[in-house]
Amino acid sequence: MDLLTKIKNKQALIGIIGLGYVGLPLVLRFGAVGFKVLGFDTDAKKVELLNRGESYIKHIPSSQLAALLHPQEGAGRFSATHDLGRLGEPDVLIICVPTPLTTKREPDLQYVENTTRQIAASLRPGQLVSLESTTYPGTTIELLLPILNARVQVGKDFYLVFSPEREDPGNPHFQVNTIPKVVGGVTPACLEHGVALYGQVIERVIPVSSTQVAEMSKLLENIYRSVNIALVNELKMLCLRMGIDIFEVIEASKTKPFGFQAFYPGPGLGGHCIPIDPFYLTWKAREYDFSTRFIELAGDINTDMPYFVVDRVAKALSDQFKPLNGAKILVLGIAYKKDVDDKRESPALKIMDLLTREGAEVSYNDPHIPQCSGLRHYPLFNMKSIPLDETVLQEADLVLLITDHSAYDYAWIASQAPLIVDTRNAFQGLPGGHIYPA
Repeated sequence: MDLLTKIKNKQALIGIIGLGYVGLPLVLRFGAVGFKVLGFDTDAKKVELLNRGESYIKHIPSSQLAALLHPQEGAGRFSATHDLGRLGEPDVLIICVPTPLTTKREPDLQYVENTTRQIAASLRPGQLVSLESTTYPGTTIELLLPILNARVQVGKDFYLVFSPEREDPGNPHFQVNTIPKVVGGVTPACLEHGVALYGQVIERVIPVSSTQVAEMSKLLENIYRSVNIALVNELKMLCLRMGIDIFEVIEASKTKPFGFQAFYPGPGLGGHCIPIDPFYLTWKAREYDFSTRFIELAGDINTDMPYFVVDRVAKALSDQFKPLNGAKILVLGIAYKKDVDDKRESPALKIMDLLTREGAEVSYNDPHIPQCSGLRHYPLFNMKSIPLDETVLQEADLVLLITDHSAYDYAWIASQAPLIVDTRNAFQGLPGGHIYPA
């Protein structure tokens, strides 16, 4: 049976490499429509949890995972392994591994390259490989193709596509199946197989002419957000000097029914996409003697926001005749966005590091993140979320809100904390001259 027939009959075994915030939702979606899924991850503890039907990501219920493992309900549709020697078993391999930046803001493709070499070692005719990790235009044909094409021929023996992930963790309005999926193939046959695959699980698939177009489309989406967030962050700093409420300005501008989309300021960028992905294009553009000035300027503004927040903290304390050095600062929310348990690239981590370097005594509370340790950029961090009660709030010299989780009772916090710096406008409308916007 050829691969297209296997896909259309849901008889293809789907292999998903990287069982994180991108890979795990794909596991659930492919399993839900009837495919058998073999998940790969190098983290043995994660694999053990998943094989027990336990999700380690809060917004992904364990019940959905357990349903795929139950012999009656899910017919054993999912299993996970850390044995990459089994990559030859699946008919489809979807790569969902990290693509971080180096300390010099250059692409770090070691995870993609290592995974591709592992796939090449057991690649067989009749397999489809799809890269979903965000990267610069040309990665699929310049990095993956030469490695995979060494033993079998692309478009004939195996198929290679790029289809960028479009996840928004914690957003209840969009699920994997309802978010349109862009697919670009190395050859027409590759594209045909990629469209057939994702058409089984996604309501709308958008085929494009090449993998480079698909790669660039993902970067454009994130650069668009980065540039507009930088713009509104810059305006926030100006408005503070002018005595204007930037949030009121945004709400007024939103009433225009055309030509305007609201973006909101904050303490900096976080997550696995917006703080990182634009620099992939900046790096690639240098190959063509091209300077991406908008991208780099936006990156500079957004990168500087944690420093701005620390300055506002120092200003608020100074107004109370207290120094930053030695101050007890309680940070509320360290996740990169509201109501999720994801702290990757969160501006909170940079802010906490800066405050600590200035001599402040920093603690945090986050209902979604009980432990803050094992971080790539902050290996010395080893903190636990402290319970939020009247004593903790009253004893803090300053409460710094970074992530506006829904679980927080802002009126109660404002009534207990002696001094607050609010980076999210969460305390808007509450009385008291002790609340400083930032």
